[in-house]
Amino acid sequence: MSPGVRTLTVLGKFKPFGLIAEATDSNPNVAESYQYFLFDPDLTGQRDDDDGNEANFSRQREHELFIRDNRIIWTSGSRVLKRFTLSSPIIKACWSHLGRGAEALLCVLQIGCLTIYNTSGEVVAVPLPRTVISIWPLPFGVLLQQGAEVNPSSSIPFSSASPTLGSREMLRKRDMPSHLILRDPLEEPEPIYLEERGKLNIMRDYDERTIWSSDRLSLMTSYNKGKMQHSVWAVECVVPDTVFPKRVSFRRIWQAKGAKKAASKVFLATDDAVPVICFLILEQQKLLSVGLQTVEINNEILFDVKPDISWSISAIAAAPVVVTRSQVKIGLLPHLDIVVLSPENDLFLYSGKQCLCRYVLPSWLGESLVSGESAKTDSGSRDLKITGLSDAVLGCINLSVNHSQIFRCALTGNPSSSLANDCIAAIAEGLRSDLYKLFLSLLWGHGYSYQKGSSIHFEWEALCNIFLGICQKRTSVHLKQLKTSSESSWEFLLSSKFHKTYSRFHTRITSINPSDLEETAPFCTKTSSGERPDNSFELMVQSLDCLHAVYESLKMDNLRKQDLHHLAVLLCNIAKFLGEKCYIDHYLRDFPRLSKITGACTTLSSSRKPPNIFRWLENCLRRGCLSTNLDDLPDLIRKDGCSIVSWARKIVSFYSVLFGDKPVGKKLSSGVPCNIAPGSYSSNEELTVLAMAGERFGLHQLDLLPSGVSLPLRHALDSCRESPPADWPAIAYVLLGREDMAQSVFRNLSSSKEFEMQSNTSLISMSIPYMLHLHPVIVPSSLSESIGLENAKIEDTNSVDGSVIDGMEHIFNSYTQLRYGRDLRLNEVRRLLCSARPVVIQTSANPTISDQEQQQDQLWRIAQRTAVLPLGRGAFTLSTIHTLLTEAFTVPKLVLAGRLPAQQNAVVNLDPNIRNIQELKTWPEFHNAVAAGLRLAPLQGKVSRTWIKYNKPAEPNAVHAGLLFGLGLQGYLHVLNLSDIYQYFTQDHESTTVGLMLGLAASYRRTMQPEIAKALFFHVPARYQASYAEFEIPTLLQSAALVSVGILFEGSAHLQTMQLLLGEIGRRSAGDNVLEREGYAVSAGFSLGLVALGRGDDALGSLDSFVNRLLQYLGAKEERSLLAPSNEDLRSAAQVTDGSTPNVNITAPGAIIALALMYLKTDSEVIFSKLSIPQTHYELECVRPDFIMLRVIARNLIMWSRIRPTSDWIQSQVPEFVKNGVSRLQDDMDDMYEVDVEALVQAYVNIVAGACISLGLRFAGTRDGNARDLLNNYALYLLNEIKPVSAPPASGFLKGIAKHVDRGTLEMCLYLIVLSLSVVMAGSGDLQIFRLLRFLRSRNSADGHANYGTQMAVSLATGFLFLGGGMRTFSTNNGSLAMLLITLYPRLPSGPNDNRCHLQAFRHLYVLATEARWLQTIDVDSGLPVYAPVEVTVKETELYSETRYCEVTPCILPERAILKRICVCGPRYWPQQVELVPEEKHWWSFGDKSDPFNSGVIYVKRKVGACSYVDDPVGCQSLLSRAMHKVFGLRTLDESNMLANSHRELDSDSVDHLVSTFSSDPSLIAFAQLCCDKSWNDRSDSDFKEFCLQVLFDCISKDRPALLQVYLSLYTTIGSMADLLVKSHSNVCDSLSISSLKVALAYNEAVSSGRLASSSGGFVQSIFLASLGKRCEEILNSSTELKTNLRDYLTSEAWPDDQKDLILLSWYLKWFSVPSPSIIKAAVEKIKSKSKISASAIPLLRLVLPSTHVSAIREIDRVFFSID
Repeated sequence: MSPGVRTLTVLGKFKPFGLIAEATDSNPNVAESYQYFLFDPDLTGQRDDDDGNEANFSRQREHELFIRDNRIIWTSGSRVLKRFTLSSPIIKACWSHLGRGAEALLCVLQIGCLTIYNTSGEVVAVPLPRTVISIWPLPFGVLLQQGAEVNPSSSIPFSSASPTLGSREMLRKRDMPSHLILRDPLEEPEPIYLEERGKLNIMRDYDERTIWSSDRLSLMTSYNKGKMQHSVWAVECVVPDTVFPKRVSFRRIWQAKGAKKAASKVFLATDDAVPVICFLILEQQKLLSVGLQTVEINNEILFDVKPDISWSISAIAAAPVVVTRSQVKIGLLPHLDIVVLSPENDLFLYSGKQCLCRYVLPSWLGESLVSGESAKTDSGSRDLKITGLSDAVLGCINLSVNHSQIFRCALTGNPSSSLANDCIAAIAEGLRSDLYKLFLSLLWGHGYSYQKGSSIHFEWEALCNIFLGICQKRTSVHLKQLKTSSESSWEFLLSSKFHKTYSRFHTRITSINPSDLEETAPFCTKTSSGERPDNSFELMVQSLDCLHAVYESLKMDNLRKQDLHHLAVLLCNIAKFLGEKCYIDHYLRDFPRLSKITGACTTLSSSRKPPNIFRWLENCLRRGCLSTNLDDLPDLIRKDGCSIVSWARKIVSFYSVLFGDKPVGKKLSSGVPCNIAPGSYSSNEELTVLAMAGERFGLHQLDLLPSGVSLPLRHALDSCRESPPADWPAIAYVLLGREDMAQSVFRNLSSSKEFEMQSNTSLISMSIPYMLHLHPVIVPSSLSESIGLENAKIEDTNSVDGSVIDGMEHIFNSYTQLRYGRDLRLNEVRRLLCSARPVVIQTSANPTISDQEQQQDQLWRIAQRTAVLPLGRGAFTLSTIHTLLTEAFTVPKLVLAGRLPAQQNAVVNLDPNIRNIQELKTWPEFHNAVAAGLRLAPLQGKVSRTWIKYNKPAEPNAVHAGLLFGLGLQGYLHVLNLSDIYQYFTQDHESTTVGLMLGLAASYRRTMQPEIAKALFFHVPARYQASYAEFEIPTLLQSAALVSVGILFEGSAHLQTMQLLLGEIGRRSAGDNVLEREGYAVSAGFSLGLVALGRGDDALGSLDSFVNRLLQYLGAKEERSLLAPSNEDLRSAAQVTDGSTPNVNITAPGAIIALALMYLKTDSEVIFSKLSIPQTHYELECVRPDFIMLRVIARNLIMWSRIRPTSDWIQSQVPEFVKNGVSRLQDDMDDMYEVDVEALVQAYVNIVAGACISLGLRFAGTRDGNARDLLNNYALYLLNEIKPVSAPPASGFLKGIAKHVDRGTLEMCLYLIVLSLSVVMAGSGDLQIFRLLRFLRSRNSADGHANYGTQMAVSLATGFLFLGGGMRTFSTNNGSLAMLLITLYPRLPSGPNDNRCHLQAFRHLYVLATEARWLQTIDVDSGLPVYAPVEVTVKETELYSETRYCEVTPCILPERAILKRICVCGPRYWPQQVELVPEEKHWWSFGDKSDPFNSGVIYVKRKVGACSYVDDPVGCQSLLSRAMHKVFGLRTLDESNMLANSHRELDSDSVDHLVSTFSSDPSLIAFAQLCCDKSWNDRSDSDFKEFCLQVLFDCISKDRPALLQVYLSLYTTIGSMADLLVKSHSNVCDSLSISSLKVALAYNEAVSSGRLASSSGGFVQSIFLASLGKRCEEILNSSTELKTNLRDYLTSEAWPDDQKDLILLSWYLKWFSVPSPSIIKAAVEKIKSKSKISASAIPLLRLVLPSTHVSAIREIDRVFFSID
């Protein structure tokens, strides 16, 4: 038959939008010619949103690339996306995939260059040979075609003309490859190889000009003009051997000769699910098609040509379009049809070689064109003729007509009716190839043509008419066949009804007149005898199976009942035509009212049982997956790649997995395909959740299922919700309602590009639409929050300016507010550490001259305290803000002035005539800027080199020096290049050089970066050769350079550096101050210890001379057993000593520190014994007391494992003679005259202080309670010895030592112990210790003993106590301990410029010892930080066994080396567990993918029925949720009189408030408002209201919001059944809810029998489900007419006339699983034939009909076996 005719949808006249965009530009058009091409935005991932208007929508779906001269305009519809301007004219542009990224890149070819843009605008230029004339996209790169000669004028892509090459050029070019490939933008183009006879040779055939390539399949076509030959090449990656990398080769898979010119167009299409390459050859006016076949070997796809698929059709133009099957993909390709323009200017649509229809332009188009042309008046000119087609994208093409116009047209494809679309797709996937072609011819023929604007009902009717037309034709053919008498027995057998009903065959031999079936065969099918094969009956049989699969799938969707009814009408007619009585009965039971429309089936009936998904689900629940009958499932469900019934397939796969089916590859063992998400599982329920996640089956999809079907799946989700495995994907957690765990996974993987592409859409698709607004964007707590700032002003009633910037205004964020918001400690810390305001000076109201002097003295003492406040402020605000790179960095002012409250806050400044103010401010300004720089969070703000230089002042100053040091400590100075570094050094500014060196070393810590090392060694004169004159480098800079070298080479044990540093400990420089030499030696000792940190003998090896020399620096005698220096060592030693022996007073501290760090945690007994503490009075007189303290610290750092937080351990550090001597101070002073009492007491105090410092280092950041109490007691002990201020500490402390030692020593030891105490409690904000620090700060000021060093200790201790605002703490790994030791070095400065013994800048190195071990819990629903109890498990150590303890977030966690497990516990939040492997590693850095805490955040989800700890700290309100039924006045669901009438009036405000307090679920809140609506009180359905309130209570008390929908659905099902008995007319027209209710009861039975595991019972109360079943049986048994109607149905298959009786009968048949009458009659006949029934046939009927209920069995027995 001829193809159908369809009218094109004209979207409008076409004009490249690039021309319109150019008109708006001011640049004139130099070049007249332009190029453009349209493409699908999916190619670049730039899909735009739909806007509803069809014309706009069609243009919006297409993007355009417009090229003119050197400019490209990328547009989408009428919107310009991007403009590109290049330096030279553009030859060609295309989209291609390069590198490993998934996005497409825009490749632009110019002469000698390939410019590559990504979609965000980043550009890469690749230089190319000037001979490259064209580029072509491939799936893994860009193919470059080289010409045989350079042709700069050629700016047009390849044409069919090939340039003529001279023999000289050919010889010159023969060795160069003709084709290149670029696989990555950062790589060089590679030659293409040619595979011939198993060998690879470089392709040098310039005549093979590429005319087409595919960006999806590895294929390329070329044309050889000399051979007049087309070729198809497979592009393959081969590995020739293990030496060379992968090579790209061409393999010719097809060739054809005879074409004088190259094909004008080549494209891919689809023919019978096989990809084909189509060549449009204009000279022959034909479209040639070549079929492809693919073979997968070792995960690689190989292409070849199918010899049997090759055909051609007449055409002058053709293009691939997506029309018939837009949702289907053939491998990587969509299903591509072909639109063809014939030589007669007719436009046809082909699916492969089958012509489907002819397209014509609408008639009004010709009239509108002619009316606009006054010259043409004759009617003949109205006939439009299509002259060309181009620019095909999806289903749209450009058509050129004979009026020189171009129109954008849409090819009418799939119908807008979703039901018709589903049916067509199911038939396409289920029918055999020849039958599908027959269906296509009918579908696209005259019978199914519909116009634009037709309603979806008309589309559905048109599809139905196709099948109804076949039914009518078959009937007429059958009648004609009966009239023929001259037919053979074979023909009679073939035409029999029995054969037609049961046989399934491919070819049929009949004698039917071909004219009778002329319209049922495709018009292009021809047979030699002139007859057409009769496939229409088989088409109907297979179509019934396909459409029935759609029918069963639609049953699983509550929103498509209307479509289900329409489909049932069609299926009834098809089944009636085929004589499938069981199918008819199946549909009539679902929609009983169809019995009046369908009528009786007169043909021979079939006993084939239709598949029934509800029956399969019920059997699966009752007997398990392995015992079910797979015949109950349609065949399409088990077919691979079938998308149209994927909804039902997913449900079947979930049930299969839940009841024991296991995955085997991508299928289950039952053969049902199923995608399972990655993750571990230990139960069927967990595997079911993974299957739902893998199939993207979210909560929204779960709501679409019938309530009974959804129950087992909800049960599986509910059973896994408590403690799901930790390795699941985020979408699985969203399914469970565990958004807390999903958010954690999402944040962990957010840096992965692959995850970013699918995470947002996946999470949204898996959640409930009305819950989406409850997931806000969570702001990191490290950012400042305005709420905190409003309530966090310093409470200072005498403040002059409350708005001044003090550098701490950002400290009040969500974390600190939650942790410290219950008191004002942070406000007090901010007040104590503020250095930006004048300080209060207390003087008389009428000052005199002496008072002014007193003011200056008091102001001087206070100024020294103010000068050290930035050190504490830097620790307090460490890593708490982000910076804006567009703003200058603000450093708070350092104000050393005072104010007089008694004189109206008059400001008093220091008198420069009395004090050197500049000398006082230099290093404090440095510290102030360091504190400002430390506020920046490390590597979060992405500080750039430009920003640092932007903040650089014109003249060097201490402020910028401190800023550089602060930035370096946070790791930012790695952005500076060498020129920047040397520019800073050439400024010759002391503090700038110190800050830069230390900052660079910190930024490049442990890297041994050669360039940085050179810059640092420049400041160490010992590295200069002897011939060099010694530079005058201050000792201060040399000391800083030495420590910087140590930080840079930390842990490397670099031998040359160690030799240098060893010599520097004892080096003497002429003219140096002795104290400066000690500071230099200490710096060298620190540096040497850092280089060999913790390496001990492992680093030193056989070089015992290192230890020998260090022990000499200590003053120890030489021991040949240990020391065996070589002559070279002796020569070096002679260079570093003062005379014959070293100056021990200078070298001892550095040597002690070096040994302590070198043997840190090594438990070396040898070195421990060498660092002995004096054991006699004589030895005591030979060692300085402060050196004894260093020795104690060093000994304990070496014997790390022996440190114990007990008083006995501290006392064990004191030698017996010291202990005995000090203990007799009060007993008998007369016996002490021969003993130096002061030496004993000083030794005792220093030993105790050293032991306390050791304790502080050992338990740094641990908040150990024993260490805290011990250090606190010793601090109070010394404080009371200095001046009794509090109750004396516990017994065991020696009294009266203050009389025998100077106060300065006691003060220094006191503050060192306080510093150690703050190190132990770092980040805790302990109030007791804070009170002690505040007292110490005020005490010195009041007593007139304001010392710069002690105030520095108090400031640092305060900052440590609130380190990073309580978000950071210290680590105890080797590197951190070294930095803490440098910071706590027990020589406090005497003034602001005192850098002699220890550089003040070193006090900031504690930053390198900090870790952000803070943990905060955020409510995933509200996005707010909350309190949550967590259980912390630490592993067993030498101090304690494995321990579990509870914390309340926000909190600080233990170190990574001992942390084993974190559990969110407590009754208010869902449990969550984080398992860890204790490792000796640093804490995770910010943004680390492996960080299990998401940079300090755990998301938690509050249980419904519980309040947060902020709103309800004690739990009183949460307890109300357990007694909500009392508040409501409700009965529980367990009561038997659930449906009894009970009318109560509720307070709507109380119920609404109560529900909203306990649940954030909007559905529950809205439902509560509905239940409390006062208009409901006047209604009669108070029972339903009572039920709703009970359901509301159950949902809230069990935290199951999904119960609401399930309960209401099941309740209304029974309610509608009961209404039918009372009312004569009902809105109920189907019985689908009965099937759902039966599945719900089967679920209840599975739970009660244990087939479904549950720790808390079923998802729905079992008594409720049981009562529903009982009530349903009561309703069915209460009808008087039902038994009569049942008898008529069983005997004569007659349905009653009354609608009420119709519905009741269908309910009865489905509820009791009564088979169809034909099956029952067959069973009855079988029983009667086998045996004689005397009494009852019920037992035999039970055997024959096992799934039928016994009540129905009795009725069957009564009908067929009762004896009247």
